[in-house]
Amino acid sequence: MFHVKQSYDVVVVGGGHAGIEASLASARMGCATALVTMEKRAIGRMSCNPAIGGTAKGHLVREIDALGGEMGKIADATGIHFRMLNKSKGPAVWSPRCQSDREWYSREALRRIELQAGLDIIEDTIVDIEVTDGQIKALSTGSGVNIRCNAIVLCNGTFLNGIMHTGTTTAAGGRFQEQSSVGLTEILRKLGLQSGRLKTGTPPRLHRDSINYAGTEIQPGDDNPTPFSFQTRAIVNRQIPMYLTYTNIETHRILRTGFDKSPLFTGRIKGVGPRYCPSIEDKINRFADRDRHQIFLEPEGYDSEIVYVNGFSSSLPADVQEQALRTIPGLSHCKVLRPGYAVEYDFFPPHQVSHTLETKRIKHLHLAGQINGTSGYEEAAAQGLIAGINAALAVQGREPLIVERSEAYIGVLIDDLINKSTEEPYRMFTSRAEYRLALRQDNADSRLMRRGHSIGLIPDSVLDRLKQKEDRVAAARRYFLQERLSPEEIGKVLTGNGELETKESESLNQILRRPNVTLSKITEINRLREKSIVQELLQDADAMMRAEIEVKYEGYLKRQEEQIALFKKNESMLIPEGFDYSVLASLSTEGREKLAKVRPRSVGQAIRISGVSPADVSILMISMMR
Repeated sequence: MFHVKQSYDVVVVGGGHAGIEASLASARMGCATALVTMEKRAIGRMSCNPAIGGTAKGHLVREIDALGGEMGKIADATGIHFRMLNKSKGPAVWSPRCQSDREWYSREALRRIELQAGLDIIEDTIVDIEVTDGQIKALSTGSGVNIRCNAIVLCNGTFLNGIMHTGTTTAAGGRFQEQSSVGLTEILRKLGLQSGRLKTGTPPRLHRDSINYAGTEIQPGDDNPTPFSFQTRAIVNRQIPMYLTYTNIETHRILRTGFDKSPLFTGRIKGVGPRYCPSIEDKINRFADRDRHQIFLEPEGYDSEIVYVNGFSSSLPADVQEQALRTIPGLSHCKVLRPGYAVEYDFFPPHQVSHTLETKRIKHLHLAGQINGTSGYEEAAAQGLIAGINAALAVQGREPLIVERSEAYIGVLIDDLINKSTEEPYRMFTSRAEYRLALRQDNADSRLMRRGHSIGLIPDSVLDRLKQKEDRVAAARRYFLQERLSPEEIGKVLTGNGELETKESESLNQILRRPNVTLSKITEINRLREKSIVQELLQDADAMMRAEIEVKYEGYLKRQEEQIALFKKNESMLIPEGFDYSVLASLSTEGREKLAKVRPRSVGQAIRISGVSPADVSILMISMMR
């Protein structure tokens, strides 16, 4: 336990994934930082699935790492099952994912927090926030301590007035066996912020020895796992398998018997749940024509007796959950260690924050994570990093860090939150990014690492490694244009690939553009393997993959570059601060309301606001030109 100082530059409230990133970033940037959490041992605790990454979420983790965040490094250190998802599809949607050892992840996160210079841990709650002239000045804790501070980052997760539901049973709390945070919502409302109510949930946990794994399909990890962090040389942890099974008609019949006691269907849960990660009862209700749903059985650690039932989130009565589980192949004699439950919690609609995640009403008050209406560890960590960085930059009087949606999934996330109404917990998907081919997980380092270096979160040595890889890719691209293969050599490459042979020589660039030809196949030609640039590529898997993608998708990437240029043009057309939309009589009523509510910083942002029509944008632009 650290000694509590009388003042800090930045105070971060909440020790979840957002709080970890915010506090570490602030401290590493030279700010005296405090992390306030109700329980130190709960820092980094995985409330739901002990997994990091996944479709689009893996992109976020790679971007967090490229900016200097910690999630990817912790996942690499504690992961027990790694897979690159969507490899059968195009590279825009390839997404790394890992299952982590749940307890190990939390211990490792705490260890890194405790070792960080300039960062204190305070086990307490917040009972008041002092604001003077619209700016943060101090806060008070539940133990009666008053702390002066220049900035606050709130990362409260699902704890604000949290209520847990299982059937007809309810209990106050933001997570199993952890109390909720009461009073902070009311404080923020008094400061002029609007709040809402959302819902999330978690599945039951089973004892590993009660499962008949012979009745399931084994899911192995990748042979050569791809790390999340660009600073991790290789994954060295022993990998263990996960298991796949399915619900059936009988499972669904039993689940329906509990609908009359479901807090979701009886109206006791008022908050809206995540559409794209629904509870099992919601699935069988909405998709009544489906006779089965996937269930993944995921061990929570090397030595843990707990198995997470991915795909079976539920708030039905515990006895109904258990009966239904026992109809699933492999689970006929399962022992339920803990039933699933739903959590209702307060959030603050994110139109109230700017792209720095600072609230528009209160200077130097930042919100990050589920308090902004998102779901998922990765979405929370991304916001925590941006909020922590910008809180530190604000305290230091430096220019803010704004990540555009054309630069990163992090930019898409924040831009969507601000411009689109949050009626349900926001989850990241690759389909949300219009420039997703340019925003691949493999090039996050080139897109963002220099920005992380400029604010002091990426060391010189790491940036030097990036430059070496980029030089290697550029040299390879030049070589692909110059080196040619004879028709006989091309025939060897094309054998079994379903490609038409040729009677003329072709450059490697031309050959690589064929859909079924890979760079690894080309490098099997003996004379090419003797080339120094080829040998370098064979020793650098990241550079080799980057070079191949850039060749195969060159035309598409150029098209996206043109689209991004147009995007940036619209973003450069800034709207004067305090612009009075009420004087534009020709605006639609909805357009005027939404523009006044969101207060976009540019014409580009105005275009993306839900409810603002193209006609409204034209009227706005004409007015600005005048």
